[in-house]
Amino acid sequence: MEKEIFDKEILICKEMSKKNGGKCKWGVCKKCGVIPLLYKLHKGDLLEDSKEIIEIKRKLFHEI
Repeated sequence: MEKEIFDKEILICKEMSKKNGGKCKWGVCKKCGVIPLLYKLHKGDLLEDSKEIIEIKRKLFHEI
């Protein structure tokens, strides 16, 4: 996945999370699997460790 598309998808997640108090129609952001999926499609790395996933979400969202 190209960086531009990745950034747009992350922005959508951030906006929906902010607008809806940490959740969207897919579920609660802290439990969501979209970020690891987008990260895999963008970087090619599979995030399996929960600590890795939490860290990536923190980097991208700065609050989760």
